[in-house]
Amino acid sequence: MSIFFTVVMRDLRLAMRRKAEVLNSVFFFVVVAAMFPLAIGPEPQMLRQIGPGVLWVGALLATMLGLSRMFESDFRDGSLEHMLLSPHTLGLMVLGKITAHWLLCGVPLVILAPVLGLQFDLSPQALSMLCWSLLLGTPVLSCVGAIGASLTLGVRGGGILISLLVLPLYVPVLVFGAGAVQALESGVGAQAHVSILLAMLLPALFFSPWACSAGLRIALE
Repeated sequence: MSIFFTVVMRDLRLAMRRKAEVLNSVFFFVVVAAMFPLAIGPEPQMLRQIGPGVLWVGALLATMLGLSRMFESDFRDGSLEHMLLSPHTLGLMVLGKITAHWLLCGVPLVILAPVLGLQFDLSPQALSMLCWSLLLGTPVLSCVGAIGASLTLGVRGGGILISLLVLPLYVPVLVFGAGAVQALESGVGAQAHVSILLAMLLPALFFSPWACSAGLRIALE
């Protein structure tokens, strides 16, 4: 597992040298979440209804901003070829890059979500469930997005292709992530939604490194 932690720390250090790119996702999420209450108006009931969906859409789009950079720099400077020739398991190294992407793009959104959720008059229980749903859902977004990034690596207009590939696959995560908060607010209970998010997360963590490794080998052939 040492190679896994090495790749994670390497990507985090490289990201700290390009802080503007890292902050783009956070800034985008904050702007999206802040603009909707101003556009909709101060009606509390309406804000409570749209709040979970708005925050989840903002998180989804913010996560997508960093997908094109996940493998691009390594592809350009030759580091990706060294990873393929390394005696270490490529899947573990890919999982390390996915983890670094989630730490940079997913974790800040989970931390900011309760603060931004106050604008939508969400209850403390709804804010807590929002954090839990994002904590389970954002890793799935990173795993699925990594597959799209590997398949479009080196392709002209890859950023647009990533969107076309991963957006349909993001829809179930969006539905059940926002639905967990709405179900809790309506009194139905969010256990089913949380269970489905967890059921999405486990296969994503298992299959995503394998699929990304196959996509990276194809890109370098």
